[in-house]
Amino acid sequence: MNSKRHGPMSPTRLMIGVILAIAICGGIIAMSVNVVRDLRLLNSASSDNVQWTLSQAEVEFLEYELYLVSALQTSEPDLALVRREFDIFYSRVQTLQQSSIYEALRAVPSFSTELERVQSFLRTAVPIIDSADADLIAGLPDLLRLSQDIRPSVRSMSNSGLNYFAQDSDARRNNVSVTLMQLAVGVTVLLLALLLLALYLMRLNNINIRRRSEVIEASKRMNIVTSTALDAVVVSSAAGFILDFNAAAEQIFGYTAEEAVGETMSDMIVPDHHRAAHEAGMERMRANGEKRVVGKGRVKLEAKRKGGEVFPCELAIQSAQTDEGEIFIAFLRDISHRVRAEQDLVEARDRALAGEKAKTDFLATMSHEIRTPLNGLLGNLALLEDTRLSPRQARYIKNMDTSGKLLMNHISDVLDITKYDAGKLRLRPVAMNISNLLQDIIDNQSGAASAHNTTLKWGWLGTPAEWIEADPDRIQHILMNVIGNAVKFTRDGNVSVTAEVVDTGEARPDLRICISDTGIGMDDTLRAQIFDDFMTGDSSYDRDTGGTGLGLGIAKRFVTALGGTITVESEVGKGSIFTIQFPIDPIEAVDTIDTKGPQDADARAMNILLVEDNEINRVVAREMLMAAGHTVTEAQNGRIAVDMAEAQRFDLILMDISMPVMDGRSATKAIRAGQGASATVPIVALTANAMAEEQQAFLKDGMNEILTKPLTREGLMRVTRAHVPTGAAAAADVPTSAPAVMTSQIAELRDNLGDQIAQTLLDRFVGEVDAMLEHLAAHETNGMKDTAEHAHRIAGSAAAMGATDLRQALIAVENAAKRDDVPGTAAAIDALPDVWSRTRPFMRADLHGVAKDASDT
Repeated sequence: MNSKRHGPMSPTRLMIGVILAIAICGGIIAMSVNVVRDLRLLNSASSDNVQWTLSQAEVEFLEYELYLVSALQTSEPDLALVRREFDIFYSRVQTLQQSSIYEALRAVPSFSTELERVQSFLRTAVPIIDSADADLIAGLPDLLRLSQDIRPSVRSMSNSGLNYFAQDSDARRNNVSVTLMQLAVGVTVLLLALLLLALYLMRLNNINIRRRSEVIEASKRMNIVTSTALDAVVVSSAAGFILDFNAAAEQIFGYTAEEAVGETMSDMIVPDHHRAAHEAGMERMRANGEKRVVGKGRVKLEAKRKGGEVFPCELAIQSAQTDEGEIFIAFLRDISHRVRAEQDLVEARDRALAGEKAKTDFLATMSHEIRTPLNGLLGNLALLEDTRLSPRQARYIKNMDTSGKLLMNHISDVLDITKYDAGKLRLRPVAMNISNLLQDIIDNQSGAASAHNTTLKWGWLGTPAEWIEADPDRIQHILMNVIGNAVKFTRDGNVSVTAEVVDTGEARPDLRICISDTGIGMDDTLRAQIFDDFMTGDSSYDRDTGGTGLGLGIAKRFVTALGGTITVESEVGKGSIFTIQFPIDPIEAVDTIDTKGPQDADARAMNILLVEDNEINRVVAREMLMAAGHTVTEAQNGRIAVDMAEAQRFDLILMDISMPVMDGRSATKAIRAGQGASATVPIVALTANAMAEEQQAFLKDGMNEILTKPLTREGLMRVTRAHVPTGAAAAADVPTSAPAVMTSQIAELRDNLGDQIAQTLLDRFVGEVDAMLEHLAAHETNGMKDTAEHAHRIAGSAAAMGATDLRQALIAVENAAKRDDVPGTAAAIDALPDVWSRTRPFMRADLHGVAKDASDT
């Protein structure tokens, strides 16, 4: 077969080869003719004659000019010689103008232009040359001037002609070069064709030898590939008998090739628990050709070693047709190491998650363990403040309360950082008045600012956005830290806070708050690190200010959580400007209910179950609640609380979380699941755990609200007011004679300053309020800005005197005036006399302190 297929060249192939050779030879002959023709053209002297004529024209002109000069210098000039040289030059020019040889040259713009100038010269000179001798002698100077003027044109004409013919000669030589190159290519192609023909003949002579060796070489290559492969290669027949077993298969499975070849794959490498499925698949494939694994890529299965060990492997099977029938080639890879590595990664991930959970649990536990004693400390300090104290004792109590709250803030800061870094910080957006929040912060910091002789003010730029939906706690924390820092580091200067609504082109506008101060400022190094944790300024009075360096770091985290940014610009000695910007959702004004006023114990008395395992905390909470007129029943753990709630109806249950016997969550679930008397009573969690996830779990357990420790009087009063029973709520709506003043503040003022000085301050305050009321009566003529300033100034004094109702009423006047709400301002001012009439009787130092005396007894 091979001899017929690759025998001597057929006539058709021979004819094609001959035609190809003739075509190549014909092309070579044609190119040779072209080369000979071009060489003849190059050997022609016509080009030389043409160029000689051009050069000679310039020479004849120069000779004419030379004779012309000579004629002018002699008394008897040879006019015949002058006329002859002129005629010769004239003849040369006429040849250039009329001869067909120069037709292509005359088409060149540079030559034709100069030729026309020379022709013009000749036309001017001919009448003088042809005139009588006397006239010619007189015209010799003119002829010389004309020749001198035309000399550059003659020169340029000659040069342009010579350049043209030089380029023409170059083009001809290039044509010869191209033709020679084509001839060389043709010869090369012919030689290559002859070489290829010779190689083809050699191939025909050697192809039979190569064909005979291909089978042997292919077999050797296959053996090398399979023997050196890292994956096991197992070849089997359609019946499942092993035909080939490479070295990697020997190493992986533990069998030698001699042991494996001839055996079935089912017996050798298929695990016992997979054997039935394997044999069923082989039978199905032999019956109807269905292949579920063959050609489907790599699949993850299990295989069995010689010793019976089952291990994970990756398997890929391909099929091929041979003379003996269909065979299957299986490629197996031991992935035991990879599976173990994956398991190690999963275990490492689980350990990391467990560590994170342990960290969270640790923080929750530490939060509880630290906050619980702080709750007892701060609560007892609050109770101690209600007793009669000397000014020195009151100062000590105040210092202790400040230190305790500062410690609580540090704990909260660390927990906030941990929650943010763990991605568990949750925002709680609610309807809030940003103006009120800013005003409260300014009022809070005004004392510190006054102590530093610093002016502190704030205001809106552009149209204000009073009501927004946001997280007031986070925003308050941000602003308190930044504004507090500005006040802290500014002496004898100004701190200005401006708020502005910025349209960013997005769906929601941004609120931009700028806090600028004239304080000590920062250098570039400190400014780049100011938002890092535990970073404090290095200033001349930094020791006076102190701080942990966490405030701005937490502020940046909270701003980022709000979806905004915080930046700072500063210069040493000139102050700083902090810019806070975050998106907001402006909303309509929300009606608010004042829950800060004092309670009427008779109208709002409640029966409260207090569940707390810490005795100190129970005493603190009980005293605060009983002082407000409530009845308190105590339970030391959740089990006791469940029994009490089942047997008795309470108005409110205050439930601690971490307790022995039964914790607060389990107790709450038991109360809700039962049919006891207090199954539907509001349950408020008392917890030191500030983790958001845990607090969400408390609510899911059935609790209505969460009160975070340490417990404060304000927190307890807020909770009791929020969960007043229906009957008590109705009674609370009945007007009572409850005072609109926090008398404890006046009592503290009297204890610290004495009766006489305290009364002097109260009288001064009364005079200021009376004067303010008269001034505000003319608010329409005074203007809104003046009205807002007066209301703001007296509101601060009202807060210091404990006149809470008056302060709220003045804030309402200020806010309405800032909004330029004329009807609202008038209504708020009209309400002031009634509030003042209820407040003014309490502005006497001798009326306060009785409660403390009674408590001391």
